[in-house]
Amino acid sequence: MEHMLSTYGPLLRLPGVARLYVVGFVARMPASMVGVALTLHVVTTLGRGYAQAGLVAGAATVGAAIGAPWRGRLVDRVGLRRAIAPSVVVESAVWLTAPHLGFEALMAAAFVAGLFLVPVFSVTRQSLSVLVPFPQQRSAFALDSVCVELTFMLAPVLSVVVATQVSTTAALTVVGALTVLAGALLMWANPPTRSAVPTQAGAPGTEEVRSRLVTAPLVVVLLAGLAASFVLVGTDVALVAALNEAGRSSDVGWMIALWAGGSVVGGLVYGARPRAVPPLALVAVLGLATIPAAFAPVPFWLAVAVVVAGLPCAPALSSINAALVALVDERRRGEVMGWSGTMSTVGNALGAPVCGFVIDRSSPGAGFLTAGVVGGGMAVVGLGVLRVARARRSRADSRADDAGAPVRDRRTDPSTDQTALVPTEEPATETAALG
Repeated sequence: MEHMLSTYGPLLRLPGVARLYVVGFVARMPASMVGVALTLHVVTTLGRGYAQAGLVAGAATVGAAIGAPWRGRLVDRVGLRRAIAPSVVVESAVWLTAPHLGFEALMAAAFVAGLFLVPVFSVTRQSLSVLVPFPQQRSAFALDSVCVELTFMLAPVLSVVVATQVSTTAALTVVGALTVLAGALLMWANPPTRSAVPTQAGAPGTEEVRSRLVTAPLVVVLLAGLAASFVLVGTDVALVAALNEAGRSSDVGWMIALWAGGSVVGGLVYGARPRAVPPLALVAVLGLATIPAAFAPVPFWLAVAVVVAGLPCAPALSSINAALVALVDERRRGEVMGWSGTMSTVGNALGAPVCGFVIDRSSPGAGFLTAGVVGGGMAVVGLGVLRVARARRSRADSRADDAGAPVRDRRTDPSTDQTALVPTEEPATETAALG
């Protein structure tokens, strides 16, 4: 506990950081509420089925996947306030009118809402990379992941309470009002998304490499994000299926809270550690930690298993975010954070139907197993590919050295080493390898 206080206390005392966490927490609420509110509205108020509710939620997801890179690029080019003003106007209009729309119009509106979604997740992380000195950024991203978990613990509950105790119309109206509040808070706080003097997060001499947006290390980290999302959404689907099959659907809420609670604990502990862990390794651990839930009986041992499955969640996500910041020039970070959101959306879009397909034809336990094996397997394959690439580069450098040719220095040219993806506490030249 003392070590955590010594880690997070100085972090929260940095100018603007505590306010950013509070603003980010509140601003994420509407995005965390809308999925449940839409599903309940389509099923209970419009009288449609869950498949049609899924189509509406899917339309919002597709819109968000398309819009995230564009909105991130807009933040990079014109600044936060000018970039999010259209989002606030469109989002508030959509969610304030959505309760009065028919099914087809609601699906179109959900797509537009996703397209213009206020980029609070990416903006918060982008701003942390500016406000927080490099040695403290890993802890900052870990704490941000913890805040995200807390949001997803509270927001869906609020959405369900309003929808069931008042109406789904009221729930969607609350989403619209909170969207306006979120945009207003972000525009008021106006957290910086670029340093006054542009800096590079990693090794010196990397400006040319970082000016190229798409690099092999960046693709690897984005794929790690996709794999992590696959595991998380697959676990979510399997957990609901397991409890429904056992006739304990009322336990879903507190089981998900336990899962998120494990993630909170894991994130706080990881952020206070003295050294980072590569993102692919953490995603592999995330997949492995999910597998015991496949064999856990309901409810006690399943509760224990979901806590274990939650422990690596926040560490994996925060490690991915820290790696993205280290790999990209801050002038392009908004766009890259947008692509990160898109990859997470793709992971969600793949994980839910794949694990659902397996559950329908086998059992909920098989859903947990699929989430862990497929998502974790992606990370293991990535680790293997990176080791092979590093070995080939080492052999090529050795042959060049034997022939008397100049050898590029790995410490100042990350394009020669695809494993240099995670910054440590030595920003000058040291990076931690993925493999």
